[in-house]
Amino acid sequence: MTSIAIVGPGSIGAILAAVAQRAGHADVMLCGRTAVGHIVVERDGEPPVVLAQPVRTAPDEHDAGPADWVLVTVKAHQTGGAEPWLRRVVGPDTRVVVIRNGIEHRAAVEPLVAPAPVLPAIATSAAEPIAPGRFFMREQPRLIAPEGEPGRALAELLTPGGAIVDLSEDFDTVLWQKVCRSSVAALTVLTGRRLAIFRRADIHALAVALAQECVTVGRAEGARLSDTFAETLIAELAAMQPDKAPSIFFDRLAGRQLEWDARSAVICRLGRRHGIPTPVSDVVVPLLAAASDGEG
Repeated sequence: MTSIAIVGPGSIGAILAAVAQRAGHADVMLCGRTAVGHIVVERDGEPPVVLAQPVRTAPDEHDAGPADWVLVTVKAHQTGGAEPWLRRVVGPDTRVVVIRNGIEHRAAVEPLVAPAPVLPAIATSAAEPIAPGRFFMREQPRLIAPEGEPGRALAELLTPGGAIVDLSEDFDTVLWQKVCRSSVAALTVLTGRRLAIFRRADIHALAVALAQECVTVGRAEGARLSDTFAETLIAELAAMQPDKAPSIFFDRLAGRQLEWDARSAVICRLGRRHGIPTPVSDVVVPLLAAASDGEG
């Protein structure tokens, strides 16, 4: 029997746990910070998936040994807090998949799980939290990972449960495409509006300028991003369901700390390294950091 540990059973982790359970993997452990008796994942037209195991919060009480697979789905700024769980559920032969925003998947997690191999991945769909322990999934779960044996093994693990796992020969470019999307999506936090905000002409223009900064920095880092990528990206966001919103929007609504560094500040840092001006990001980042601080 394949054992799977989900470290960070939030919007993405809950989806993947539901996928793994539907794929027939009975041993799916949920490792988190907040105890939840049962997590329910809902989707229109499908029966809800009630996860079989509760969320565990005490790594020291886990004595089942390392898992075969560990899916790390915590937010970038929560990685350090996940170390006790990673030390407990990862062994030298564990396959560790890091699913997060930003571009520093391996750099952030490899020191915590060595010598276990780390596979970076990104999620292109997530669930909306609708109540404690309840998530609503709008679309089929989808991940992108690098082409190769580890990625193919991940696809074999999750595809039977209804997930799409795409493999990319140019994963660095895919990462930067996601960084561009994530940085622009942060404007929903600053406006308090969902994706409908990108239908405004003024916000559309601002978002294109922000995305273009990301494109320029990404190219300097080796990503192959087209001249039209920024404009196409914002047009796609404007065409989406207007009531959709990124995870950072829901974190802001809940008063949680925001993932602003991996999503946005990375553009400023790398821009400075390459001597590339990032004037829009230089304004957006401190505003996101202040929003993340919360009241007081």
